[in-house]
Amino acid sequence: MIWQISALLLTAVVVSVLTFRLAWVGFNDVRDQGLEQIAEAVLRHDPSLDASSIQAPALAQQDVSILEKRWFADDEYLDQFVSQIWSKQGQLLYSSLPEVGPPMQAPGHHIVDWHGQSWRLYTLPRAERMVQVAVTTHIRRQHFYELIKWLLIPLGILVLVLGMLIHQAVLRSLRPLENMRRELSQRDVAGLRPVSTDELPREIAPLAETLNQLLTRLDTLLVNQRRFLADAAHELNTPLAAVKLQAQLVRRAPEPERSAALDELDRGIARTSHLVSQLLLLARLEPDARQPQPSLVQLDELVRGAVVSFAARATDQRIDLGLISADPACVWGDEQALRALLDNLVDNALRYSGEGARVDLALRVVGNQAVVEVMDNGPGIAPMDRERVQERFVRLDQGHSTGSGLGLAIVRHITDLHRAQLELTEAPSGGLLVRIRLALANCAVKPG
Repeated sequence: MIWQISALLLTAVVVSVLTFRLAWVGFNDVRDQGLEQIAEAVLRHDPSLDASSIQAPALAQQDVSILEKRWFADDEYLDQFVSQIWSKQGQLLYSSLPEVGPPMQAPGHHIVDWHGQSWRLYTLPRAERMVQVAVTTHIRRQHFYELIKWLLIPLGILVLVLGMLIHQAVLRSLRPLENMRRELSQRDVAGLRPVSTDELPREIAPLAETLNQLLTRLDTLLVNQRRFLADAAHELNTPLAAVKLQAQLVRRAPEPERSAALDELDRGIARTSHLVSQLLLLARLEPDARQPQPSLVQLDELVRGAVVSFAARATDQRIDLGLISADPACVWGDEQALRALLDNLVDNALRYSGEGARVDLALRVVGNQAVVEVMDNGPGIAPMDRERVQERFVRLDQGHSTGSGLGLAIVRHITDLHRAQLELTEAPSGGLLVRIRLALANCAVKPG
């Protein structure tokens, strides 16, 4: 509003200056034409007058210097025009105001200074005489100033009216934003419903739509956090209660049975620690939890590292863990998150395939994609449960499962972050095959 009204005032000033200059030029042109008409009127007033018939007034016989000495009281001549008739020889034959008026000039319009005053005059030659009509610039300016105020008053009214209209137009245009602000100020985290865009101007509607998208994402994030906290509290309650009970059993157990009770306590602590680690990892993978830091990741090295990391555990469980292939492949992504993805896939395979099973990893380059496969010959997952098992805290075998129900949910989160494709299908050996497709990157390109 300040910029618009300032621009209006600046424009008004410029227009006023231009109006003043153009009006002054036009006013002078009109008044100069008036001098011409007066000169013509003087000539037509008495056509019988000629140089021989005009008797020079007594003033003409006097010393011309009297014209420079005698003045009307209070400069009365400044408010009147002077008409003079001169002979070709420069003799003043007639003057409408005796003893007043500049000397004779050449034919045409002139501006001359005489006795400290600026005069505008017009000289018209005719036969043996010269008619000269003059007026002071002072009186012409006075008349112009009386006229110009009637030109500037409408301009001032125009600026005032336009300023009020701009003020009202801006307030009216901003009213939808004020209504939106008032509506948003009444919201809380429990009611992040979208803002209505029905009555918004088309210039503001995209802003409201973008805000609605943000509110939707924020509402989804808060819902997920509340659900996560509720699920985490529920899931942690059981293992913590079990650890507490096992600790009490250890305290009451006789010496021969204490070692087995301590082993069971250790397993309970391990399960609880694993659940807490999974919960923390899942919290870090939330979309707005942290800014992703993509870099160029050598995926084949991560696959080999996952096999090496779980080799000892696979040996303890008498599971054959192997690497079928590891084609050189680079992808853009979060190296820490991709490592967690592979660790969870291998951990799930070892946890659910059973003792004496076989777990294989493979990395192949197919077209412009890097395809990671983790397969086992365990019991697998029924087709109807493959979508549900990717949700949080879903365990198909509630009675014998030692997992947290977060492994595949974490995998799903990481694939979504990397815009990868996750597939759960049946392995050739009858177990579960998890396949992930990621976009390849040029290994020659360095990050940053």
